[in-house]
Amino acid sequence: MLLALDTTTEILHLALIQGDRAWTRRVASGVGRGHSERLLPALESLMAEAGGTPMDLSGVAACLGPGGFTSLRIGVATAEGLGLTGLPTWGFSAFALRAEALRQAGVAGPLWILLDGQRSEAFHQRWAEGPTEPAAKHPLADLPERVGAEPWWAPEAFAAKVEAVLPAPQRMRLADEGEATLAGLVALARRVAQGPPEAPLVPFYLRETDAEVNFPHAAAHLPEALRKGVAR
Repeated sequence: MLLALDTTTEILHLALIQGDRAWTRRVASGVGRGHSERLLPALESLMAEAGGTPMDLSGVAACLGPGGFTSLRIGVATAEGLGLTGLPTWGFSAFALRAEALRQAGVAGPLWILLDGQRSEAFHQRWAEGPTEPAAKHPLADLPERVGAEPWWAPEAFAAKVEAVLPAPQRMRLADEGEATLAGLVALARRVAQGPPEAPLVPFYLRETDAEVNFPHAAAHLPEALRKGVAR
């Protein structure tokens, strides 16, 4: 039974996948540490619904970001903890998850996927069949120059901020964002689990951590894997 999880936003997305069957759960948790209180109880409830136990898990696929620092680390730490028991782990980006959700809902690219970067900034990446350029972070005010006249999509909770700087007619919409995201999580987890496991899982921050901003000399001594997670 494959576990898939996404903790990068204020909504927890969980899935248990076994063959052609999937059990999914979407939990409004708030940002930051709210995930630490709700993740494991939600997982236990979902596992009970699926009629399984932790011993039935065969691997873990986790969203590595970008997203909120604390909430992202909770998901990655949970996956890494399960990995310590011998389970294989795989990672995928929040952009890949949203692109798969759009695909499952019948929305085709090319289009820009825009995620909340906080601090009046956006994480963004252009997707067609796959990413057409590296993910980046820029002020919301810079989006018109970068997106141009192309279609864009952003989560409902962030879209209003984007519409303040980008024309609403260019916005792509989902009839049911939650359902599409869970369908995307299941499809993407099935696909990444066909590849080689990834260990350790390296969070995809896109934004410098507070430690790097406040202690730049110490940041220079970060392990190579963590520096790549911040920069990629």
